[in-house]
Amino acid sequence: MTPVELSRTVLHAVRRAVDEGELSVSVPERAVVTAPGPGGCGDYATNIALQLAGAAGQPPLRVAEILRSRLVGEPSVTDVVVTGPGFLNLSLASSASAGLVDEISRCGWRYGHADGPSGAVVRLRCPAEVRAVVVADALARVLRSQGDSVRIRCDGRPETEWGSLLGVDLRDPGGFHDLSDRPDLSERVPAPADPLPLGRDAARWALLHPAGHDRPHITGDHLVQRESNPLFRVRYAHARTRALLRNAADLGFHPEPGPVQHSDATALVAALGDHPRVLAAAATHRTPDRLARHLVTVADATLPLLPAVLPLGEEKPSAAHRARLALAEAAGTVLAGGLSLLGIDAPDHL
Repeated sequence: MTPVELSRTVLHAVRRAVDEGELSVSVPERAVVTAPGPGGCGDYATNIALQLAGAAGQPPLRVAEILRSRLVGEPSVTDVVVTGPGFLNLSLASSASAGLVDEISRCGWRYGHADGPSGAVVRLRCPAEVRAVVVADALARVLRSQGDSVRIRCDGRPETEWGSLLGVDLRDPGGFHDLSDRPDLSERVPAPADPLPLGRDAARWALLHPAGHDRPHITGDHLVQRESNPLFRVRYAHARTRALLRNAADLGFHPEPGPVQHSDATALVAALGDHPRVLAAAATHRTPDRLARHLVTVADATLPLLPAVLPLGEEKPSAAHRARLALAEAAGTVLAGGLSLLGIDAPDHL
């Protein structure tokens, strides 16, 4: 069961409760499922009970119990626990990760992208300042991943080097146009120094990773290859997944989606499953920094699993190894696809 399928399952439980007269609410279009927060448990959590409590005229805990009774019997759901003020924490059968990995394998870098055009035309406006221009460029990429058409106006002439060295696309359809009535991107704190000496990838990360209200740090720390550098961790995790695929091929086995029963897999599956929601939120709230920070989360959840992917010593490759390799490959795919949307390269070798 993928996160999208789990969201539909939660909505089906709401619909059943409404049809059977236990809840009097309008069924929402979407139920957000995420990794459990502090005090949570299981594979995924949802705040749907808190969301519906006001309209239902019932306490959130009561709404949660109503929905829990309908979710515990669903296929692939092994347990449902109510925590805190009314969060539903869902545990899935061990085979649940296989469906997610298969979906990522099928979609490739387009995992989390819209199936087709949304019909929306988004108009953005930014000053001719390097951070604003790079953010506009990355945001346009994210918006297009959700099916939107994008037009950008730059109030001033961008420096030529921002295109040639930072990879900002100034051409149609992502170019800069004279349009009006568009969201303004000028509220972001401008870059305090010239990022060009960092090179394309580190410069873009330095400008995109901080939230809009945070001052970006334009320092050589973005270039160092150590764990304290988030960009390095993201690219290193991706490169490690590619290396494992090469090593596995040398050993004569290949990735195959299947159940992954490993203590370090739960957080990774949850992070990968959350990727479509993060992309949609980054587009909706005009915050490509959300995507950058999500990639750090994915990388940090990927690295602990990787030592268990390949057989050790005289151990023969098993179905468990193939399933872990498929999960690692899916993580690498999400990291590469996310970096691409930020305009950053994901090398296979570091």
